[in-house]
Amino acid sequence: MRQQTIELTVETRGQGLHDCTDAVRRWVEGTGIDSGLLTIFIRHTSASLLIQENAVPAARRDLERYFARIAPESREYEHDDEGPDDMPAHLRAALTQTSLTIPVIGGRLTLGTWQGIYVFEHRRAPHRRHLALQLIGE
Repeated sequence: MRQQTIELTVETRGQGLHDCTDAVRRWVEGTGIDSGLLTIFIRHTSASLLIQENAVPAARRDLERYFARIAPESREYEHDDEGPDDMPAHLRAALTQTSLTIPVIGGRLTLGTWQGIYVFEHRRAPHRRHLALQLIGE
C-alpha cells in the first residue's frame, strides 16, 4: 500500500463552478498508483466541491442560479463581516460538500463520461482556493 499527497491551488474568477478535473487527473496519473481511492478536500468555508455535468454549460448555469435562489444575498443575515455575499457563501457551502472520494482504477479516475470535478466558488470576488489531495492504493 502506498500513499501520495499534494495541495493544488485553484484560481477562481468569482462565483460559479470552476473545473479542476484536468489538474486532478494529471496528478493522479503521475503518481504511479494503479488502484486506490482519491480523497479531495477543500480547505475553505465559503467554497465547496462538486462532481457535476461537464458537457453542457447550461446545466452548470442552472445549478448556480438555483443556489442563488435558495441562499440569496440579503441584509437580514447577522454575519456579514466580509460583505453581503459572506453568509450566503457559507450557506451554499453547507448545502454542498467539502470533500469528494473517487476510486482510481487502472491508474485513472473512474469518473463517468459526463462528470467533472468542480470547485464551487460562492463568493463574488476571485479567490485562490486550496485543495488537499490524498491517494491511497497500490
